[in-house]
Amino acid sequence: MKPSTRMILPLLLLVTLSGLISPVCGAENPDHDRVIRITDDQGTVMTFQGYPQRIVSLAPSNTEILFALGLGERVVGVADLSDYPPEAAAVPQVGGYSTISVERVVALEPDLIVGVEGNTEEVLSRLRSMGHTVIVLSPETMDEILDNINLIGEITGVRESALALTNELELRTTTITDRTEAIPGRPTVAHVVWHEPVWVSGDRTFQNEVIRAAGGENVFAHLDEWEIVGLEEFIVTNPDYIFVSSGTGMGTAGQNVIYQYFMTEPRFQNLNAVKNHQVILVDADIISRAGPRIVDALEEVAAAIHPELFDATTGKEHPPAEAPVSLFTPAMALLLATGLFLGRRV
Repeated sequence: MKPSTRMILPLLLLVTLSGLISPVCGAENPDHDRVIRITDDQGTVMTFQGYPQRIVSLAPSNTEILFALGLGERVVGVADLSDYPPEAAAVPQVGGYSTISVERVVALEPDLIVGVEGNTEEVLSRLRSMGHTVIVLSPETMDEILDNINLIGEITGVRESALALTNELELRTTTITDRTEAIPGRPTVAHVVWHEPVWVSGDRTFQNEVIRAAGGENVFAHLDEWEIVGLEEFIVTNPDYIFVSSGTGMGTAGQNVIYQYFMTEPRFQNLNAVKNHQVILVDADIISRAGPRIVDALEEVAAAIHPELFDATTGKEHPPAEAPVSLFTPAMALLLATGLFLGRRV
């Protein structure tokens, strides 16, 4: 039987005080000679010896995974907009998702860099050419998010914590899908990323997967990833529910602008979702980032479209009294539209 953590900690403390070993921050197994080989989402095979202690995250989603695994003390740099959990905001930033500053990353002397494909091959290749270890996460499904969590846990020495987290997320997901898989006559749903023009989530997106798992039918599942649709096309679909992104960058002067657009646009007033007050706010970060909170999004969507099955956890149609101050700019709108900011599952 493996000794309990309660038994191990006093022993480690005694050995550390005697100067025989140095503690490994956040590692469940302080074996400096441990050697493993891993394959990242780009198919790159790497060998790790010991446990990385200085980690830089190049995407907000990666930051959320690292902190969820209790590795916050080892994170020395993060991409801009890494705002969850709140303590991540205090970590030095190394540039935007697609505008990473190589100089800032290198200055932090990382022994592990956790990137995503959207960081651009130029940046990732340059960091590798300078001798840095870079793994790339690029999950396309919720299951692959869980795989990434376990991969990070294996690399950093917190494998048991990673397994505990992914088991919990799987259980929460199954609790939803067990009740929605056999639902007849699923309500139709649209997820709107932006409104000028109207961008919606199609197939091969986390949003589409969340809608399906929650017991809904995405009216734009025939589209590939994120695409623009005309007002007439949107009106023809006439969804029962419309989820609109809210949060940082989605509101101005105390308003959620996407929500306000759908509720005030004259041509939308006969839509089922508008008439029945089923235009629903969902945090853009939880439904778009490839991290543990994607299950939060699933629970919120399921509760909203099937209140008869689940306890309601989100308000319908009513925006918060005071929306976040906007950080949205025309440049960010362009990034949203081209998929660099949101469409690449950051």
